[in-house]
This record gives sequence, C-alpha cells and structure tokens, in this order.
Amino acid sequence: MKKTLEKLLANKARAFLDKHHPIIIGVTGSVGKTSTRHAIATILSAKYSVVTSIENYNNELGLPLSILGEKSPGKNVFGWLKILCSSKRKAAEVYVLEYGIDHSGDMDALVAIAKPSIAVMTALSPVHVEFFSSVEQLGEEKAKLLAAVPSDGLVVLNADDPNVVGLGSHAVAPIVTYGFRETADVHATDYAIETRSDFSFQPGEQFSELHVNVHVSNARDGHDHPLQSMESILITLTNQLGKSAVSSVLAAIAVAKHLELSDDQILSKLPELKNEPGRMNPIPGIKGSLILDSTYNAAPASMMAALSVLSEFQPVENAKRIAVLGHMAELGAQTEQEHRMVGMRAAEVCDRLITVGEAAHHIRHAAIEAGMPEEHTAEFAHPVEAGRWLDHEIKKGDIVLVKGSQSARMEKVVKDVMAEPLRARELLVRQSKKWIKS
Repeated sequence: MKKTLEKLLANKARAFLDKHHPIIIGVTGSVGKTSTRHAIATILSAKYSVVTSIENYNNELGLPLSILGEKSPGKNVFGWLKILCSSKRKAAEVYVLEYGIDHSGDMDALVAIAKPSIAVMTALSPVHVEFFSSVEQLGEEKAKLLAAVPSDGLVVLNADDPNVVGLGSHAVAPIVTYGFRETADVHATDYAIETRSDFSFQPGEQFSELHVNVHVSNARDGHDHPLQSMESILITLTNQLGKSAVSSVLAAIAVAKHLELSDDQILSKLPELKNEPGRMNPIPGIKGSLILDSTYNAAPASMMAALSVLSEFQPVENAKRIAVLGHMAELGAQTEQEHRMVGMRAAEVCDRLITVGEAAHHIRHAAIEAGMPEEHTAEFAHPVEAGRWLDHEIKKGDIVLVKGSQSARMEKVVKDVMAEPLRARELLVRQSKKWIKS
C-alpha cells in the first residue's frame, strides 16, 4: 500500500514539475541540510517566488508532498485521496528541496521525482551509515544528486569538507565551492562572535551576533565563472551560533549570485534568517542561563560543531559551560568509536558533562579518560532525569548545550530548564500530542 501511494504521489509531483518547469534546487548532505535549505529559500525570496520542503519532508513520500504543498494526512485514507485528486493550479518560480537518504538506491528514486538544476552538498558524516558499508559508500549515494544536474546547471560544494569536494568528480555541471577556506569561491573571513557582556540571559533579549566578511571570486583560470562578482561585504547574523550558521549562508549566497541576485537583495534578507527549533537555537534558561538547543538530531560532525560553538563562549566568574549529550543513532559498527571521539572533545571544552542513554556512556567514559574529573560528570538513562538534575545545578550565566539524536528526546531536557516553558510548543521540536505522549 505504501509503495503504491509513493508511486502515485511521485507521478503527480513529476507531472506538476514537467508542466511548470520551475528552478529546482536540491540540498543533500549528512548535516546542515535544513538550515542551508532555509537560508537559500529566504535569500532567493528577494527576487523569486519560492517553495521549500515542508518540515523534514525529504524522502520518497515527503519530497512529492513538499512539491505539491501538502502535509501528510497520516493514516487518513480520505486525506490521501484528496491530495491525489486535487488540482494544484499555481507553481512557484523556485523549489528548494531537501533530499534525504537511508539506503542504497534512495537517491535514484528522489532524483526521478525532481531532477535539480542546482545541487548543494553540505557535509558528510557517519549518520545513516548503519545501512552502508562506509561513509564513502554513503557519499557515493548522495553524489547521485550532483550527477543529475545538467551541464548548464550548478553544483555547490562545501570546501571545508574534503569528502564533499572529492565527490565533485561526479558532476557534469560547473562547480562552485563555499566555506572558510580561502580557496573557496565563496568564502568567509574574520569570523567573530559577540555575546552579552553581563552574561545574564533573559527572555526577549538579543543573545549574540556573528560577524564575517564574505568574498566571492569573479574569475577562474581565465574562464567564465558561474557566479556574479561581489565586493567583499560584512554580514551580521543575530542570535545565530557557530560556523555552521555562516556556512549555510555562504551556500545560499553562492546560489543567489548564480541566479543573479544583487548584493542589496541578499543583504535585505539576512535579518529574516531565523533559528529553526532544535537547530542550535539560543533559548533563555532558568536563573539567567542560556540554553543552546540543538535537540533536533545529532551526528558525529554536528556534535563536534556544537561543542565548538560551546567553546566560543567564555562564561564570567563562576559560570560554567555545560554539555548535556544524548546518544547518536544509526552509526552501526562505528557507534562506540564515534561516541568516544565526542567525549574526548567534550573534555576539552566543558566544565560539566551530562550524558543521556546507554550508548552515550561512551561519551562520558572517554571524557573521564581524557582528563575530565569524574565528579564533573553525570549519567542518566532518561532525559527527564537529566532535566531534573539540571534544575538544581544551573546557575546565572551558565551556557548549556543540549544535543542528541531524535530518539534520545533531548528536548525534554530543554523543556525542564527553559525560562519560558509555556512557549515550548513554539520553541522546541517534537511538541505535537503524539510526540509528547511518547
């Protein structure tokens, strides 16, 4: 039944795209897909009408739903029939779609639904590697999106990830790179973060600003460059945290310059960039603390990136940097090794470490082995227990990173220590009745 539904939806979505011929931008990678997709969609809206994926609709069922602008009716048969029989009249000029895979062959099915004219690959990490023999095989599957872009399109690659750059050989379209490397076509320099000097974080306040200079190359070995030239400009991101946030914007600028947006159009949309719930979102915590809510999901690369963000904060007086980390799922044979790597990094940047879940005990043990005092760590089986423990431990000015895979349910920790729990449905992930009961 599911396969039949997927086929019918795919046919409907494909027919819709074939009729209207919009610009299709496909975003893939192990981490950073959603923030990059949102950055692209937000900036391009300065010039085009834009539709982007609904929530995390990025598989064989979700992709056509995003194209058709429909939400899943769940188990409601009549709801599905209504979608299949509906007549969508108006199309957007640009569709920014997320392509997610779990198994070999998944990308073939997605590309068959919506072949992109522009493809963006963010970063590779051993997430979902449970169903692949290696990260390299995972990358080969994702690279099918790059290969699908025609020669008059564009492939945008993260220059900071060598694995991603190496997959450029699959592309027949021109390649543009982005990142913090000076060799990237779109690159950032002079990265700086500013936080509140009093380190007392209250609801309604601005918590931080990120500043970077962005440079766009306008020549390549004497040949035509697929981007418009751009003067070096200073951009400021309010309440955005970490180099990952900047990286998403760099990818969006690469796409925007290819589609001939002006610098003023790009800059006009930056204030509209908002943190998605659970994706490194700064939230005021109890007692004047700050919660770095990264509870949507976790992979080794995103865990390391989140810990790097935590390390950028320098708490005053007796305030602490606290990491509350749940397990990372779908790592297969690499589970212990990847959790231990996170633990060793946590020992370098955290004053306190709390882990949640069975697999996460590898994080704590590795941190202790790396020199973190055992009395500065704690381990819990469930997120609610960790949240209650934090209630008593958090002090004014503490910076608390909370992160873990979806199945770790780390948003329950955040809900326990956020300053405005009545805003949980607005600020946190997985707040539907179904998730709250689980």
